[in-house]
Amino acid sequence: MISREEIQAFALGLPAATMVVQWGGSDVYKVGGKVFAVVGFENGLAFKVSDIGFEVLTSDGGPGRQAPYFAKGGWVVVDLDSVAMGEASGWLEAAHQIVASKLTKKARAELGL
Repeated sequence: MISREEIQAFALGLPAATMVVQWGGSDVYKVGGKVFAVVGFENGLAFKVSDIGFEVLTSDGGPGRQAPYFAKGGWVVVDLDSVAMGEASGWLEAAHQIVASKLTKKARAELGL
């Protein structure tokens, strides 16, 4: 089980990460103004994944499910009470990297990425 506070501490330690509270009290983590993770959504952690990550996390026995409202863009949601911070930290790092890599070269340079 992980807490919102643990996720916040880790996510804000990622390069150029910011957090805003929006969408009905959810903690929304961004890099370069683009969302990479959301906490508080269906009592879960929603995050951006690669195509392979989506398959692994949502297949039979996987800890995640397709995130509603985000699914079109390759998002997964996992229940906060069913995962450890060790797992979540890897997912958050990957989500951050996926989103940061899609920023323009100029934006990445301005953010020091």
